[in-house]
Amino acid sequence: MLKICVLVSGGGTNLQAIIDGISNKTITNAEIVGVISNNRNAFALERAKKHGIFSVCVSPKDYENRELFYQALMKAVDEREPDFIVLAGFLVAIPAPMVEKYRRRMINIHPSLIPSFCGTGYYGLKVHEAALARGVKVTGATVHFVDEGTDTGEIILQKAVEVQQGDTPEVLQRRVMEEAEWKILPQAIEMAANGTLKIGEER
Repeated sequence: MLKICVLVSGGGTNLQAIIDGISNKTITNAEIVGVISNNRNAFALERAKKHGIFSVCVSPKDYENRELFYQALMKAVDEREPDFIVLAGFLVAIPAPMVEKYRRRMINIHPSLIPSFCGTGYYGLKVHEAALARGVKVTGATVHFVDEGTDTGEIILQKAVEVQQGDTPEVLQRRVMEEAEWKILPQAIEMAANGTLKIGEER
């Protein structure tokens, strides 16, 4: 059984997609052992509570400096003893020691087709605003391993989504979630849980 810890900053729609995937058995041989948020108002914490999943907030506002926050974040993750970490809309840079400890055991979902519209400053609605401003006809989402860079880790899965005439950033964001993110994130976890994605080792 693959033990998953999910890190999330906001509403937790991708967390819900994982919960639903486990429930409807599109994700097998996996369980969520913890949900951790940096935002005490994150609705993701409510989602976890509703489903009887351990959840905790580790907020940088509660610590004197970033280093102490990072130590607390790592401690909270380690205490769940996860096999696998999923960043599901987690808007905090991962500290280098945590990247090293969980190398090839930590994945992120990004709402574009990397290498487009990714890296520092590209998160949430900003990604979709940039895609529309550039006039692209196709966007999508990417699941990738987490490394020391921002959105630079090895790509696991991608799914394309058409941009439609009259899209607003909000409308496009929703379509990318529904047609790509909520499909490929559970798929990547299913692959990791059942050996079709090699984790915890170099290719």
